[in-house]
Amino acid sequence: SQRKSENNKTIWNTEEVPEGSEFDDTWDLREQPEYQILFKQSVGTEDVFFGMSRKDPSTACCEDVVIKIKLPETKYSDITLDIQDKVLDLRTPTKKLLLHLPYDVDSKNGKARFLSEEETLEVTLRVSRKFDFINFF
Repeated sequence: SQRKSENNKTIWNTEEVPEGSEFDDTWDLREQPEYQILFKQSVGTEDVFFGMSRKDPSTACCEDVVIKIKLPETKYSDITLDIQDKVLDLRTPTKKLLLHLPYDVDSKNGKARFLSEEETLEVTLRVSRKFDFINFF
């Protein structure tokens, strides 16, 4: 049997720790806000009427992930948002959201807007996909 060369003083391997766990803070008692994860894709008439592409309504064909986060009684200036490839970390004085994203995203080119009338933060992130038989563009 093969044995990995390991330092005997380590408790675990770095491969065993899930990505994004560095954001976990079990002692933080702030409330988690309500949120919604939506998927968005761009389709044209060739997709809808003619079926010329291989797109379907599944999340496998979506280009963007939209996260809508309800933040009542929050000002835009109080929001701290950090986005990694697999994790969204949002903090306000009263709320905290650590969200592991369903797909890898392009963390450098996202968009966020605060809808003050609805008290909602809307974050749009481009999904980073490998080329496959559906997403070949």
